[in-house]
This record gives sequence, structure tokens and C-alpha cells, in this order.
Amino acid sequence: MRFFGTTWVGHDNGYGVRRAAVAAGALITTVAACFVMRLAYQGVQTADIGSFASALFIAVFAVCSAVAFARTWDGFRRRPADPAREESLRSLKAIGFIGSLLAYFVRSLTEAPGEQLRRTEYETAAAAYEKRRGARAGNPAARRKPKAKSRRG
Repeated sequence: MRFFGTTWVGHDNGYGVRRAAVAAGALITTVAACFVMRLAYQGVQTADIGSFASALFIAVFAVCSAVAFARTWDGFRRRPADPAREESLRSLKAIGFIGSLLAYFVRSLTEAPGEQLRRTEYETAAAAYEKRRGARAGNPAARRKPKAKSRRG
């Protein structure tokens, strides 16, 4: 939502152009990240540390990217139930940064990343506000006081 300001609310003021730019930027960044990972893998190959280490390198980045993709994708739909757990997975998401970038790109093809979550929260807050506002009867000082019942009886 960083690049969209409040344009996601009404899809106005260049929302479509911004979304296309974010998608293109995420894709370019993902390709650049894959190139960096290729250079890192070539460095491991050049070091000739063995096939087990090379396979482990690939496995670690593949698993971390898959987990980062899943966590990032879920983060666009709902707030984490346990923020401390999400914080502890920050390093895993940093290792699997390609997965996070890919999730950002795929999500930006359909909507602004995080728009569904923000829209749901916005609509809930607006409905709660209208409910509170509708319950008001106007000026409280102008209200009539109920008549007191007499105790004679």
C-alpha cells in the first residue's frame, strides 16, 4: 500500500498506472534477485565444496522462498494471528526474498498488494462509525427527561 496512498479506496488518481508500475517493478526486482542468486550459486560451484553443499544451497533457498511466498501471500489477506511468530520468521523471509518478491508481483496483477485486507478493515471501521453515528439522537441537552412516576398509589 506504500505506493498507492489512498487511491486504492476509489481506484482513482492513476491507480491503474501505479498498479502496473508496481507489478513491473516487482518483476524486474525478482529477475534481478534471481540473477544475484545465480551468481551466488556459481560462487558455490567455483569454490568446489562438494555436491552435498551445492544441493543443500539449492534446497535451503527453495524452501525459504516457498515459505516466504506463502507467508507474504497470507499477509495480504489477513493480519497474523501471532505477530511474535511472524517476527521470528523474518530471517527466513529474508533468505527467501525471491518468494516474497514473486508474491508481491503476482498480487499486484489483480489488486494493490494488501488492498483486500485494508478494504475489509476500512469497511468494518466505516460500518462501526455509521452505527455509532446513527445511534446518536442529536443534541443531548435538547432531550426531554422522562417523567418521574409518582409514588402515591
